[in-house]
Amino acid sequence: MTSTKPLSDLQIASQTEMKPITEIAASAHIPLEAIEQYGKYKAKIDTTKISGRTKGKVVLVTATSPTPAGEGKSTITVGLSDALKQLEQNVIVALREPSLGPVMGIKGGATGGGYSQVVPMEDINLHFTGDLHAITAANNALAALIDNHIHQGNELQIDPRRIIWKRVLDINDRALRNIIVGLGGPVQGVPREDGFDITVASEIMAIFCLATSLENLKERLANIVIGYTYLKEPVFVRDLGVEGALTLLLKDAFKPNLVQTIEGTPALIHGGPFANIAHGCNSIIATQTARKLADIVVTEAGFGADLGAEKFMNIKARQGGFAPDAVVVVTTIRALKMHGGLSKTELSNENVEALEKGIPNLEKHIDTIRQFGVEPVVALNRFVTDSEAELETILNWARANGVRIARTNVWEEGGKGGIELAQQVLEVLQTPQNFAPLYDTHESIEQKITSVVQKVYGGNGVQFTEKAKKQIAQIQKLQWDDLPICMAKTQYSLSDDPKQLGRPEGFTITVREVIPKLGAGFLVCLTGEIMTMPGLPKEPAALRMDVAEDGRALGLF
Repeated sequence: MTSTKPLSDLQIASQTEMKPITEIAASAHIPLEAIEQYGKYKAKIDTTKISGRTKGKVVLVTATSPTPAGEGKSTITVGLSDALKQLEQNVIVALREPSLGPVMGIKGGATGGGYSQVVPMEDINLHFTGDLHAITAANNALAALIDNHIHQGNELQIDPRRIIWKRVLDINDRALRNIIVGLGGPVQGVPREDGFDITVASEIMAIFCLATSLENLKERLANIVIGYTYLKEPVFVRDLGVEGALTLLLKDAFKPNLVQTIEGTPALIHGGPFANIAHGCNSIIATQTARKLADIVVTEAGFGADLGAEKFMNIKARQGGFAPDAVVVVTTIRALKMHGGLSKTELSNENVEALEKGIPNLEKHIDTIRQFGVEPVVALNRFVTDSEAELETILNWARANGVRIARTNVWEEGGKGGIELAQQVLEVLQTPQNFAPLYDTHESIEQKITSVVQKVYGGNGVQFTEKAKKQIAQIQKLQWDDLPICMAKTQYSLSDDPKQLGRPEGFTITVREVIPKLGAGFLVCLTGEIMTMPGLPKEPAALRMDVAEDGRALGLF
């Protein structure tokens, strides 16, 4: 008897018979005049032509601390939306756009997996409708305008040593982290140190995802601090007078993108900040548009509950004026065994002891969600290597601790494999929650950071470098401290040390820099050794990619 090799995500997506995007729009009650088609299966939505009251309930999907074993958060997000549709719910899924950095790097695509995907998968994972290119162009146009202003006489007296605005690129490229621009003589510009971030770390990406209208987008862009004068006074984009040009570059990208799941559930994909170095959520305008069109909006936030979910609730929900009505925490037995001390090569073997040692990581993420006043549902993403003893161990733990848990198998079965999870989510949606952010923005910067470290990470406290202390003092002097904070921290650990898996205790978080992002409306706190421009791994995913003679993508996952 010969075994059949399972189809890859790309093969499954390629075999999907997609509906024309006009049919998907009609099923979501989007008027035809609001649709701007990008071919047969993609469209942008003109939100000014969407009427109705914003009322849809929001289901946030988060996860335990990610491991190389993979937890399948996007897969569960898509599968849950399909399951809710099978239960005859009016649902839309709202996701972030993939960055070419992880697509070409180590993670691969971000459109789900198996029979729980958004399609057209290869388009979405590559250039899609050009939104990330537009954000890259706007960011780098601003950088060019800053250097040109200095070259043309520097009327604003910008100190080239104190420019904090960096150029960006939507690919992992460690060689560009620190560079020198303006070499070659007087006609080439003024030499200065510079550097690149990845596009998803740009403040323009954060603004793009937090703006509520085109007018609000322009206002936020004008508020960007690009650097300081020789007298150490802040310089804003509005001082350069280029916020209109930047908005012009973003005006089409700012419209949310409409696609579909394999099962035909409408999907809005828009914006893509990382959750380890930015706030990790899709755009507010896409979420609010989905809430106008559907009774239930299923969305996700990047990495674990200590990063994306914390920022969803302390930043996005606060700025968007809504609350999560239910939260799903995705985990796997494989991931918990890694948190319990096993290596990736040992995960296929039954090991109840390692699982029990890893469960505290899940326990902390559940505790975090409960601190926000929402009762979570755990989605146990099934793998074929999970043993019955391991399944019983985690299910018994959940029963003993009053934790809602549902076994899911959406990778293999699509929406059908998420029915149990969907039913539990519906039960939570019928129960009033008591959501509230974890801190008041009027608290001091140190208090806000300490709240996150102690309540969300489970740490003892915070250590600030001398540089961070000086930056905090300057922020307070300029009266910019009345803002939420955006922690930039490793995703692999609750601490700022990526090697401390599980549920570490007794640690302190080191904050090395505090950077004001006034356009986005938060303060970024760089911790540990977190990088805003990642590097490629030794064997990047790009090595396995190709294109067939008929134009089909090969090797995407």
